[in-house]
Amino acid sequence: QVQLMESGGGSVQAGGSLRLSCAASGSTYNSNCMAWFRQAPGKEREGVALIYTGGGSTYYADSVKGRFTISQGNAKNTVYLQMNSLKPEDTGTYYCAFPIYCSDLARGVRYWGQGTQVTVSS
Repeated sequence: QVQLMESGGGSVQAGGSLRLSCAASGSTYNSNCMAWFRQAPGKEREGVALIYTGGGSTYYADSVKGRFTISQGNAKNTVYLQMNSLKPEDTGTYYCAFPIYCSDLARGVRYWGQGTQVTVSS
């Protein structure tokens, strides 16, 4: 069984920053990528950022491009999400995940974390 644990969420004012962390533990799982998703109240879960763990290439949803940065940690299967210039519409629960298909986040994930709450006030 693979476990993913997120941390670093909190409440900030618009324009502020937060850094989310994620670490995988448990059974060994080899994946070419890791990703961050979020779910806002009343909305479906959406992929916001992905990183290929081999080469470090990244992908961002248009809504966060230029403001969020995904990066890898030195330890295997650790990933971070630096979120700057936060907006109220960034509010939601943020999840770390191993996607099923690195090329298409909409096709689901293999493993999710429990999520960490991010609240941005105006």
